[in-house]
Amino acid sequence: MSQAAKWIIGVLISLTLLLWVAYENRARVALGAIGTFMQWRTTIGPTQEIEWASGPATEVAPDTKRPPNIVMILADDLGWNDLTFGGGGVAGGTVPTPNIDSIAQEGANFTNGYAANGTCAPSRAALMSGRYGTRFGFEFTPTPPGMMQIVPMIGAVNESRLRAPIHHENVETVSYEEMGMPPSEITIAELLRDQGYRTGHIGKWHLGRSNGMDPNSQGFDESLLMGSGLYLPEDDPDVVNSKQDFDPIDQFLWAIMSFSASFNGGDFFEPARYLTDYYTDEAVAFIDANKNRPFFLYLAHWAPHTPLQATREDYEALSHIENHRERVYAAMIRSLDRSVGRVLEAIDQNGLRDNTIILFTSDNGGAGYIGLPEVNDPFRGWKISLFEGGIHVPFFMKWPGQIAPGTEIDAPVHHFDFYATAAAAAGAALPSDRTMDGVDLVPYARGEAEGVPHEALFWRSGASQSALVNGWKLNVSNPPGRVWLFDMEADPNEQNDLSTERPDKVAELQAALAAHNAEQPPPAWQAQASMPVSLDKDLSQPEDPDDEFIYWSN
Repeated sequence: MSQAAKWIIGVLISLTLLLWVAYENRARVALGAIGTFMQWRTTIGPTQEIEWASGPATEVAPDTKRPPNIVMILADDLGWNDLTFGGGGVAGGTVPTPNIDSIAQEGANFTNGYAANGTCAPSRAALMSGRYGTRFGFEFTPTPPGMMQIVPMIGAVNESRLRAPIHHENVETVSYEEMGMPPSEITIAELLRDQGYRTGHIGKWHLGRSNGMDPNSQGFDESLLMGSGLYLPEDDPDVVNSKQDFDPIDQFLWAIMSFSASFNGGDFFEPARYLTDYYTDEAVAFIDANKNRPFFLYLAHWAPHTPLQATREDYEALSHIENHRERVYAAMIRSLDRSVGRVLEAIDQNGLRDNTIILFTSDNGGAGYIGLPEVNDPFRGWKISLFEGGIHVPFFMKWPGQIAPGTEIDAPVHHFDFYATAAAAAGAALPSDRTMDGVDLVPYARGEAEGVPHEALFWRSGASQSALVNGWKLNVSNPPGRVWLFDMEADPNEQNDLSTERPDKVAELQAALAAHNAEQPPPAWQAQASMPVSLDKDLSQPEDPDDEFIYWSN
C-alpha cells in the first residue's frame, strides 16, 4: 500500500473517530456553542451605582390617611420544607428562617396557598395580572434559545432515566424576547401607579423584554432587572459552587448564564456583590427613597433557584451540614432569610411598619432536579408538576393593625389573589373589561367574609392539568394517559389515589376542568417538548419501571 493511500486511510479513520466523539458528546458540544453565542451577543459593563428617584423630603399631606405601602417578596423555587415555620427547615430544621417565619407569625398564614403554575413564569403572570395566565395565552415558561432542544438531549445520556422526552414536531414558536405577558394586560403595578403609588421592581421578571412587555412598560416606574442567573462569577473567591452532573437543566444554566443586571432598560452591568444581597441592598435603598409617599415594591428574588451558589461566609457558617450540595443550598436559604429581615428592618426604621402590607410567597415548589429529596416534605412531587410539591407554596401576609398576629386560613387561595388584595388595600377598582380571577384576602384574614375565596381552582401546562374543586383534586397527565384523584381533606399529601373507587368524582372534576379550558384561548406560543418527571424520586435517584410519573410540556 502506498504512503498516499495510508495517509488517506489515516485521515478517514481520524475523521471517523472525531465524528464519533462529537456525536457521543453532542450535548456538551451544543452547550459549548450556545454558551459561546450567549457570551458573544451580551456585553456586560462594570458595576453601576443605582440612583433611585427620591420622593418628597417630608410626608405628603401628613394629616391625611395615607394608603398602605405594599411590598411583595417572591422567592424562586422555594421548597415547602425550606422554612422552619411549622416545624420544617433545611438540614433537619438546623437552618432557621426567623425573618420569613415572622411574616406569618405577625400576620396571616394561608395554609393552602397555591402557586399559579408548577413553573416560574406563568405564576408571575398571574401575580402581575390577577388572572389565570392561560386567559391571555401564557401557558408555558419562556426558555432561552436552544434550551428545550438541548436539555432533553443531555438527559438522554443519563442511563438511570427509563423514560424518554417527547419532542414536538413542526412547532411554530416565537423568540425568547417575544414570549411574555401582552401589554394589553393591566398589571398590578399599572393599577397602583394610577393610584399615586411609586412602583419599583427588583430582580427576576421573566414576562417578556420587548414589544411593551418589559417591567418599565408594564407599570414600574423603576426596574432593576436580573440580566442572567449567576449569583457571582463562577471563579469569584467569595463564592462556593455546587454543580449537579445528573441535572441537564443545571448543565445548561452553567453553560449560558452570566452575572449581570440592567437598570431601567439600560446596558447590562455587573451587580455590586452576591445577587441576593445586592437585590436586598437596592430594596432597602428604594424603601429609603420613597418613605414619604405610597410605594409598591416587587422584590422578585432569584434565590434559591439553580445554579447553586452561596457566599463563602454563609457556607462556612453551616459547617454541620456534611452534604456539599445541601450545604450550599442551605446557605442560599440563609441569605434569603437575611434579605427578608433587612427589608422588614428598613420598613420599621422608616416608621412604616403599621402602614405597610408585606406579602411573601414562592413562584412554585422546590425542584426535584437539585437532588434534595426532602425539599417539599410532606408533599408529593416537585416543581414541574401539579402535585402538591409543585404548587403548594408558603403564602404569608402581614398588615399590622389590620390582620391579627397568628391568623390561619385553611381555605385554598391562589397567586392571583395578591393582585385583588393589593388593589383593595390601595382603594383601586379592579379592571371591569375582563374576567378577573383573584379576590381580596383581607376580609377572610379578619374573619369578616362568608364562605371561601374559591370553590374551584385550575392549572394547565400542556400534558399536565389539574382541578381542585370543593376539596377534591384531579391530576391529569396525557401522555401517559393517566388520572389521579385525591380527597385533599383526608389525604393532603396525595398518597391515596381514589380514581378507581370514585369514577363519579373523576367525571365531575373532568367536566369542571373541560369547562374551564373552554374559556381559555390557545397558548400564545407552543410547547416544544414534553418531559417525564418522576413524582417520588428526585433527579439524583435512579428510576424503576414501576415509578409513577407525569409528563410536563414546555
